Amino acid sequence: MALNIVLIEPEIPNNTGNIGRLALASDSKLHLVKPFGFEIDDTRLKRAGLDYWQHLDVVFYENIEEFFNVNKNEKMVFLSSHGTKNHWDIPFEDNLFLVFGKESVGLPKQVTETHSENLFKIPLYNNHVRSLNLANAVGIVVYEGLKYLKK
Repeated sequence: MALNIVLIEPEIPNNTGNIGRLALASDSKLHLVKPFGFEIDDTRLKRAGLDYWQHLDVVFYENIEEFFNVNKNEKMVFLSSHGTKNHWDIPFEDNLFLVFGKESVGLPKQVTETHSENLFKIPLYNNHVRSLNLANAVGIVVYEGLKYLKK
């Protein structure tokens, strides 16, 4: 297993489907934390994941508390536009959890405050852009990690 991709309360099925495909392609595990902004059998999610979804290693959690309780001993980094360190400074290692927030508001404030020392961002070079699409952001960070893990 390379990395763990965590989506906290994802809202857009197409993003989740695309991230599922990315997880499979990168040999990563996908962790989905409810509530979702869609039904897990949504056709848009399935279309974005195509016929790969059944091969995906995915874990579901009823809420954010369950996720943190189950994975309390795991190493995690958190991705947010409020991060002060860039994603290429993440100390990547096998089995690292990459935690992303929902599309509309990102990670909950309590999470960013509690884990501020492990809070990273993808730099944006134009002030007209507030953030990147979630699926794009996950792809950028996962493949940056694979650069170090798959050497």
